[in-house]
Amino acid sequence: MSLAERVSTLEEYDRWRDLSPNGGQNRKLSFNPVNTWLPPMNEENPVAAFEVSKAKRIVQIICAVIYCLFAAGIVFGYAAIKPVLIKEEVYREKCTEQEIEDGVRVCFYQEISLNFMFTVAAVSTNVAALPVGTILDRYGPRVSGLVGVFFLTAGCLFFAFAFQMPFDGYIPGYLFLALAGPFIFISSFQLSNAFPRYSGLILALLTGAFDTSSAIFLFYRLIYQASGGSFWPKKFFLAYLVVPAYILIVQLLVMPEKSYKTVGELVVQAEDNGLAHSDSDLLARAEDSATIERLRAERREHRESIVSEITELLGSKDAVEQTQKEEKKKHKSGVWGAMHGKTALQQIMSPWFVLVTLFTVVQMTRINYFVATIRPQYEYLLGDYSKAVQVNTFFDVALPLGGVISVPFIGLILDNSSTTFVLGLLVTIATMIGILGVIPQMWAAYANVCLFVVYRPLYYTTVSDYAAKVFGFATFGKVYGLIICLAGLFNFSQSGLDALTHQAFDSNPVPVNLILLGTALVVGVALVGYVWRKSKKMGRSGLEAEAQDAEERRIPAAAGGEREGLLNGESNGETRGRRYGGTDGVAASG
Repeated sequence: MSLAERVSTLEEYDRWRDLSPNGGQNRKLSFNPVNTWLPPMNEENPVAAFEVSKAKRIVQIICAVIYCLFAAGIVFGYAAIKPVLIKEEVYREKCTEQEIEDGVRVCFYQEISLNFMFTVAAVSTNVAALPVGTILDRYGPRVSGLVGVFFLTAGCLFFAFAFQMPFDGYIPGYLFLALAGPFIFISSFQLSNAFPRYSGLILALLTGAFDTSSAIFLFYRLIYQASGGSFWPKKFFLAYLVVPAYILIVQLLVMPEKSYKTVGELVVQAEDNGLAHSDSDLLARAEDSATIERLRAERREHRESIVSEITELLGSKDAVEQTQKEEKKKHKSGVWGAMHGKTALQQIMSPWFVLVTLFTVVQMTRINYFVATIRPQYEYLLGDYSKAVQVNTFFDVALPLGGVISVPFIGLILDNSSTTFVLGLLVTIATMIGILGVIPQMWAAYANVCLFVVYRPLYYTTVSDYAAKVFGFATFGKVYGLIICLAGLFNFSQSGLDALTHQAFDSNPVPVNLILLGTALVVGVALVGYVWRKSKKMGRSGLEAEAQDAEERRIPAAAGGEREGLLNGESNGETRGRRYGGTDGVAASG
């Protein structure tokens, strides 16, 4: 089997590629939402992994896991740092004199301002996927990483000196910390191509590091409390500057300037080197036949060496078993190729896009709203501030752990289940979370947190998996980027939900949670129903196509047998008799 038949999780060679306008070009999965084909002079040519020593590639992966652990998603630890900011009286000046005299722990406008800081960060994290993809594709991972270093440094400085600034420095500080994450995290994805056979493990390590990074603020809060408040935010964020300094050094000295070649690019390189090449240039370089033969042998040895190194990097050249597994996954999904070959505009105008976008908008709003308001929600539901603190502390620990523990199980679910089943599972868990979130009991609170920390990574992974399977890799950057961008922008509605909870419902979170639950349930059922109906239709169409193909293959074979009989001097009757087992041609035909 040819190496070109190998299937990668990051790219695809399929029959739908020929239907796209650029189908003839080798295409890889891109995070660039404006992924038109860039002029060659502006593109960074990727490097083959075998051109870099194995030891250096291992060091690069270790370094990337470390800096993703400390910088990729720290803003999602907001629930852990929020009590510190309240203790330090951030935005306390927004409280009224009456609220201060009454000793209100957190006044309305203080709560709104703190949560708006997180909302801006959450929105920017999603919208940042737009420029990150473009910069990564055009300038390479090193430039993307250095942009992340700049944002991380700026965020630390703004937050450290926010209390001294003549304007609100906390919102831009948290915004820059959020922007740094995608530039640092997404640019590290290409390291999965450093060892293609272990790409899944590498991506799992990077994803696990991203999820765990939300615990950074938890550790800081514990240190803050242990120090009696002396290790205040200014000291922490100035000390935290060691992280962008580390990333800067690693990017300049260790990390690759260009992305590693994907599996498909290595396949093309291997097969190009395996083909015979013209010797016209050898004739121009040498005149005698002995020199030409020597140069020929050197060229052949070089090509064979490259093919050998690529084969060693990818594994066995015979990829039958792996390809069969990937084909089985595609068939099991039930929706693979539903919109492949369509233009991005056609895909965006389809119910496939509209329904999953509505689902993503509602669920992302619910997720970020819960992260931002978990303590005041349970303070009201449980009627006890100390119990709310216990739930908040449990959540701070469970959030990063849930992401790390669930990663391998999520992969198994997505690989071995239909997309309809996975979406149905999401809707079921989301509904359970909504129900548990309005029960004023400690057991319900802990159960709610446990489900939430598992649901969050499953939800994000399922949406990207859905986009790849339904819309294809050729438009992945545009379609998936637009889904996440729209969902992120809608997160600004969190401020309205906060105001509704505190003013219209007197801090009671139940009405807003029920509204979100009902909306999510309606949209979720609509999405699952549509996908189920379409997958059934696609399944029937697939069976009909297979039956037709089998019939078309049978008829030429039969016709070939008749032609063979006629060439051997048999009559049509004799040929049919021989085909159906008759010993006497005339008798069989009669």
